[in-house]
Amino acid sequence: MSDIKNLTIKEWNVDDRPREKMLAKGISALSDAELLAILISTGTRSQSALDLARAVLQSAGNNLNLLGKFTVADLLKTNGIGKAKAVTIMAALELGRRRQGIDREQVEIKSSSDAFSVMHPLIGDLPHEEFWVLFLNTGNRLIDKACVGRGGINSTSVDVRIIMKMAVEKLATSILLVHNHPSGSLTPSAEDKRLTQKVIEAGKLLDIRVLDHVVITDKQFFSFADQAML
Repeated sequence: MSDIKNLTIKEWNVDDRPREKMLAKGISALSDAELLAILISTGTRSQSALDLARAVLQSAGNNLNLLGKFTVADLLKTNGIGKAKAVTIMAALELGRRRQGIDREQVEIKSSSDAFSVMHPLIGDLPHEEFWVLFLNTGNRLIDKACVGRGGINSTSVDVRIIMKMAVEKLATSILLVHNHPSGSLTPSAEDKRLTQKVIEAGKLLDIRVLDHVVITDKQFFSFADQAML
């Protein structure tokens, strides 16, 4: 790459401009920094969009999985990244998560690993807890999934009545509970266990079976069913 330190993007060689390079050579030809530079769009007086992209990646240890856990506040720590750029980056990361989730919809949930495959792209790398429910039909095929609670790093508030109401509305015959542990711990908390039992008891009244409760981290999962805890 030519010396572009003191040039604006428009003054770079065509092959060095991320947008033009993508159009000419395909998106796979771009580095992580170049892809991020397209999102950032503009630089500052002293830094190009590519410089900012490299700085953002460096703040995440050049690890895209770690970048996926960043909040807006984390992104704002990089000089030159304002709220608009931070929100754009966050939106792109979320779209990536949702696309992976859609690719796994309409599947048959036969095991805890199936639930992990569906939900890990959506919540595995989040910096906060989210509690989701998978709604299944009589063939254990996924009807729908929904987030029923968001919280902080260590806990999430969940209303059992909302879970049951949604299950009835979706004509689900069984459900599967899933939530993430941003701390990386696979050990379910005492509250996780209490909540699981509350949902099970509520489900019995409506003939809706709770198949499992899966706790997800960024790499692994814990299954209540696999550990005979249901």
